[in-house]
Amino acid sequence: MDRFTDRVALITGGSRGIGFAIARRLVAEGASVVITGRRQESLDEAVAVLGARASAVAGKADDADHRARAIAHVIERHGHVDHLVNNAGINPAWGPLREVEIALAHKILAVNVVATLEWTRDAVAAGLGRSVVNLSSVSGLSASPNIGLYGISKAAIINLTVQLAEELAPRVRVNAVAPAVVKTAFARALYEGREAEASAPYPLGRLGEVDDVAGPVAFLLSDDAAWITGQTVVIDGGASIRSAL
Repeated sequence: MDRFTDRVALITGGSRGIGFAIARRLVAEGASVVITGRRQESLDEAVAVLGARASAVAGKADDADHRARAIAHVIERHGHVDHLVNNAGINPAWGPLREVEIALAHKILAVNVVATLEWTRDAVAAGLGRSVVNLSSVSGLSASPNIGLYGISKAAIINLTVQLAEELAPRVRVNAVAPAVVKTAFARALYEGREAEASAPYPLGRLGEVDDVAGPVAFLLSDDAAWITGQTVVIDGGASIRSAL
């Protein structure tokens, strides 16, 4: 497939996990990619795997200088940017909301929500011309014991997606995906040592893999989804169907 030949994608949090899988999928379909992340070493390792059409800029997702450097790098290296994937996110808080440090609430919202808005606004100002996909989560669709702040931030992403889709149409399409538990280092605490138990609620009988998310993201970014905007695609192995039943 060559749906992204001559296209350029900027992917935040692209050095590992779901972000890296998205970058790998887009490169396989012809794109050039610029990935961001906090650790230069991890970015270098990712670029070595992705190949000559990949480059990276290190920094924190909620840092304005980093954002400016990353977008400037995309334009200087490629001359334009077609696609943005807002994948960077954090979840440093664990426990009931009544006990969580308020400082952590500010940090989670700054990285997961406000930075998503800022990356999108700056990319559009730099000429972003096709599509955006934001990473939400099924935790944004229902109560999420012990990760309530994360769920709140991901619920905000769903509404942010709708708002941006309205404001940026018809030039730019904006969609989101909401995965359930995917086997990444980020989600390890939710399944490590108890994978069979953690998989039990899923009708498809397993937890997600990173490529289960990368495929739908590539579809939403591509022209195959040219008449889709403002939508959040749930990727959960059927768990929400079972809950509804």
